Amino acid sequence: MAVRRLLARLELPTDTVSLARYLIGKLLVRELPEGVASGRIVETEAYVVGDAAGHAYRGMTRRNRSLFLERGRAYIYLAYGSSYMLNISSETPGIGAGVLIRALEPLEGIPIMQLNRGVERLRDLARGPGRLAQALRVDRSLDGLDLCQEGSLWLGRGDHEPGEIGQSIRIGISRDADRPLRFYLRDSPFVSGPRSFTE
Repeated sequence: MAVRRLLARLELPTDTVSLARYLIGKLLVRELPEGVASGRIVETEAYVVGDAAGHAYRGMTRRNRSLFLERGRAYIYLAYGSSYMLNISSETPGIGAGVLIRALEPLEGIPIMQLNRGVERLRDLARGPGRLAQALRVDRSLDGLDLCQEGSLWLGRGDHEPGEIGQSIRIGISRDADRPLRFYLRDSPFVSGPRSFTE
């Protein structure tokens, strides 16, 4: 594995859209009992302040309180009763907004991810937010975790510079659906969604 280091909170932009773009090419590291599994972030979606599609839209609840913490905290929820979704809080404390991590390019611990997912094909291990969470064994027990501190899940930076970043509308939402708040690494085979979202 190439060089990697922890991302400090001061490096994270204090703005949801800026953070969603900034995270493309950064690393997500999961430390598990059997070893480290990590990947390069290749796709994100911003859920900005006042966003009708965002979980913070109606204010803070016990379930979504992690979205209102300082930027760089994990907000994890169960979607459709079956798939966990990993989000990162993105504003100053008390302001609810976040970035959904939609896809990773697997780097380390690929056998661990394959076992967690029950599939072998590299491209399908973490292409989509539910697959990503399953591959890294992310669930509600990690909700609120500080991702700017080394531990069971953290954000890092490697020595790899990302390529061209594309932008589109978000995938699979019905409210505020026409806003171009999805960012992805162009030409990456690990990006999720229909082909029309990556051109």
